[in-house]
Amino acid sequence: MVKAAKDFDPRAFLAKVGAGKSISKVGKGRSVFVQGDAADAVFYIQEGKIKLTVVSDQGKEAVVGILEPGQFFGEGCLNGHPLRLATTTAMESCVITRISKTAMTTALEGKPKFSQLFMAYLLARNSRIEEDLIDQLFNSSEKRLARLLLLLANFGKEASSQPIGVNISQETLAEMIGTTRSRVSFFMNKFRKLGFISYNGKIEVHSSLLNAVLRDKPEIDRKN
Repeated sequence: MVKAAKDFDPRAFLAKVGAGKSISKVGKGRSVFVQGDAADAVFYIQEGKIKLTVVSDQGKEAVVGILEPGQFFGEGCLNGHPLRLATTTAMESCVITRISKTAMTTALEGKPKFSQLFMAYLLARNSRIEEDLIDQLFNSSEKRLARLLLLLANFGKEASSQPIGVNISQETLAEMIGTTRSRVSFFMNKFRKLGFISYNGKIEVHSSLLNAVLRDKPEIDRKN
């Protein structure tokens, strides 16, 4: 029994079909669930990227996040939310693990390594939400766009350039940073002229953009 517990691999657990667990492929543009659906399961991304959008009572839609492999979504059901608060759509072909609320609760209570993995995700997500809030409150739309591009590219300090692995429209970028598409277009052209990014089918982010953000260079105008 002790050996079995030590050998437990939470990622292997998520990659296998089992009691209360199923795995499915979701095609690009297809929804996993939509806002207002019954919340009865948690999902884990094995492959692909998922976009989260919400629609206000007035019909205004906003992109609130883009999720990648290794991340969970739909965990609000564990907190007593009876309905989905957002719509989740595949930005590319995805492989998704669905874990029923009951199976998720059982795994969290009985498998410490799985609980640690899930807790690490929650803490990282909470930190990201706090950073996004500070970003919205204190940074210009231009600097918010720069930070978003770096996040989407999973940029590391040692990389010289990094492509964004999924096609993302300027409308989506605008929704995510709370500005207009025309402003995003203006900033993207500016970043390209400054050598911060390049286009080659997909957006490629260069280390000069990271340096500009970290060092708060005047090229990134905080007054926009």
